[in-house]
Formats: sequence, structure tokens, C-alpha cells
Amino acid sequence: MSKTILITGATDGLGKEVARRLASQGHKVLLHGRNPEKGRLLLSELSSATGNNSLEYFNADLSSLVEVKKLATDILNAQERLDVLVNNAGIGPRTPESTRLSSRDGYEIFFAVNYLAGYLLTRELLPLIKASAPARIINVASIAQAAVNFNDPMLEKNYSDGLAYSQSKLAQILHTMDLAQQLEGSGVTANSLHPATLMNTKMVLDSTALPDSRTTVDDGANALERLILNEDLATVSGHYFDCMEDASPDAQASDVQAVKQLRQLSEDLIAQVN
Repeated sequence: MSKTILITGATDGLGKEVARRLASQGHKVLLHGRNPEKGRLLLSELSSATGNNSLEYFNADLSSLVEVKKLATDILNAQERLDVLVNNAGIGPRTPESTRLSSRDGYEIFFAVNYLAGYLLTRELLPLIKASAPARIINVASIAQAAVNFNDPMLEKNYSDGLAYSQSKLAQILHTMDLAQQLEGSGVTANSLHPATLMNTKMVLDSTALPDSRTTVDDGANALERLILNEDLATVSGHYFDCMEDASPDAQASDVQAVKQLRQLSEDLIAQVN
């Protein structure tokens, strides 16, 4: 049965490969990117290669919460259902000496793009996802994890790209745990995934802070496709997967108080978005 699946960050790397696979299987894939030209080219490329004419492209810069909210509105206005949301878009470390950068809303850039954008997008799309149940939410996280510093979540002190990236990825996992609990009994599952270690993606290859790639995009795509489609996982929720294996994330993910603190922090940070 064909599903409607939204993949953020679909114009490169893991997102693009999984979108190609799903399109070739006849699913309605909603593609997201931040470069309109690349988006149009991807839409044309995938439609021609797969013969699937139900694909759609949506543009948004996830460093702007206003654009994230508009992305959600555009999807809600255009779609009657959403079976799977894949929060895949993200940015990776540059160099160990990189200076702290801010998003268009003034938030630390990794926290904003890798975590907060997905938090807001999920929040806005949740009514449609719940109405489409059984449905799935998948947050593409990482094995690189660092506890969220609630005393300094924007890392204004002791900043490094690696720490900022790792904190943003654990925030995704904490959010997943929160979602799973909130959605229990709704028919909507929420899981997080470390797809593969240092895939040969543009993000890894362009980074001067990361070692050479160790795995392939295909490796990561296998793990992500499994979470999207595998019927054996249809009712599994609140789990963190390391590639194909059920795994244990950083201990903070089991801290009920930390989960609540992150939710409150996130609500406070998005409160100013119109």
C-alpha cells in the first residue's frame, strides 16, 4: 500500500537515496530542501528515473523557524494524509576551532537546525500525522551524543562544533522519547536512528572536522528504509536504533526530568514564531 512520506533534507546524501528508493516503490514522497533549484532538479530526476509522478517538493531554510512553520503550513494545505515524517535534515561539524554561529532567530545553529526545526515541524504536523494513523515519526540522530546543558543550552561558554552537534543529536533523542510517551495509544510511533557511522555523504566529505568516511549512504539508507517500512516495527516506539540494532543512547535520554526540561525549553524558544 502506497504511503505519503515526508523526508527533510532530501536533496543530498541519505535523504536523497531513501527518497529515490521510496519513489521507485510507488510511495508518494514529499521532498524537502533549502535550495529551490536543487529541489526542482531532484523532482525531475526522481520522477524520470522512477516513473513516479506523485512526488512533491517543498522549500524551507530550517535555520529560520518562520520558514519551518510555513513549511508545515504548506504541507498541511497540500496533503490529506502523512503516514511517515522523517526528520533527516541537519548540519555537521566544521573544524574543532570553529566559532559559534547563530540561526536566523539568534539560536545556536546546530541546536536550531538539527533539533529545534524538527521539533517545531513535528509539532505543527502532528494533527495530520495522528489523523493518518497508523503512522511513524523518525528522527535521524547520531551515535555522537552529549547531554543537553540546560544551564547553557546555546553553549555561549565553552563552545565547540563537536559539542554543539552532539548536544543537538541527543536533544533529538530526548524529543523522540517524549513523543513516544505522548503518543502512546494513538497509533503513531516515534523512534530515533543513528543510520551509519561517517557515511560518504556531502556533509561528511565537506567537513574538515571529521575523519574520512567509513560507511556508505547505502548502509544508512538500509537502516532508515527499514524503520520507515518494516511491518515488524509498526508498533515499536520510543526506541533508539544504532544502524539495524536496538541500542541504548546516552543516559540523559532516560532522565524524565531532562525530557520535561527540553520540552519546556523548546516551547519557550518557539513561542515568538508567528
